[in-house]
Amino acid sequence: MKWFFLFFLLLIGLFYFLPNQIPTSSPPQLVKEQKMVKMKVMDTTGIKSFIGKTEEEVMKRFGQPTRIDDSSYDYKWWVYNKTPNTYLQIGMLNGRSVTAFIGGEQVGVSPFRIGQPIQELYRLISFPATIEVVLPAGTYRFELSEQDVSMQPVIKMDGVYVQLYVDHFTGTITGIRIMDAETFVKLRPYELMYRGLLLSAQPLTLEQQKKVEEANANQIFDMTNVIRTRYHVPLLYWHKKAAEVAYAHSKEMSDLHYFSHVSPQHGDLKARLLSAHIPFQIAGENIAAQYVDGIAAVAGWLNSKSHRDTLLNKEFTHLGVGVASLYYTQDFLKPWQLSDK
Repeated sequence: MKWFFLFFLLLIGLFYFLPNQIPTSSPPQLVKEQKMVKMKVMDTTGIKSFIGKTEEEVMKRFGQPTRIDDSSYDYKWWVYNKTPNTYLQIGMLNGRSVTAFIGGEQVGVSPFRIGQPIQELYRLISFPATIEVVLPAGTYRFELSEQDVSMQPVIKMDGVYVQLYVDHFTGTITGIRIMDAETFVKLRPYELMYRGLLLSAQPLTLEQQKKVEEANANQIFDMTNVIRTRYHVPLLYWHKKAAEVAYAHSKEMSDLHYFSHVSPQHGDLKARLLSAHIPFQIAGENIAAQYVDGIAAVAGWLNSKSHRDTLLNKEFTHLGVGVASLYYTQDFLKPWQLSDK
């Protein structure tokens, strides 16, 4: 019998800084913006609407994706992010959908929906603390902690696995991840005991790893705006230079195997932003480590008071995100000048 234990998940934030003097340089040019666009509610009926579909079926139902992102788990994410309320990602592998993530309130997947009170589901469904997956390669048993059951429960329905992300501050569902059995085992979101062969994703080349990191950064940015919209907070603009600072911090934490807002080489957030010649009025930072991907990291931040306060802060106008391996950094700020917005 073999055991696989998930890395301890780490989160740290919230830091704010105010420079003593107003910097004289101008803020960098904005390169990315989310805008609200009216769109019809996506016509979905149930879990099987997402899993096992061909590329043609996905295109017919949901249309052309906004972009296609790499992942660490063999599939490619088809990202639909035209509006926060219809945010959707579908993972495609070998011409068929193997996973999906639903973040938009207008994307229904019966019997689940974004914003649904978890207590409503508890009256209908019993979420187990242990869930077993049987495949030709082996038998896999996931053991959920009490915190897992309350904040990210999972259940098998219609032959696939549905993981819910719960906002414990409101007691509502904030994200829905659907997976086939092989993807669930590759993702390994909980403590795992198994017999047989441990299914794993294919190793990534350095080029592929870089693409995955950029994809996670983009998805963290998207999901941050999805959540801000849900809680009636203004959308953020992408800040390219802040993203470079965030990536450098994530990369250093990964390379030097530490976890802190204070870099041993480049100092705290204030020092790192000013060193990059980024003028700002106020700034804040969230960091996380060892989450399976950016989606899971955002869910973790939302369930931590200090990180949540940063993520939903109305004063911030811009965000840069940097991901290196399983280290995630969000750098929020409000520049001094917004004239080139």
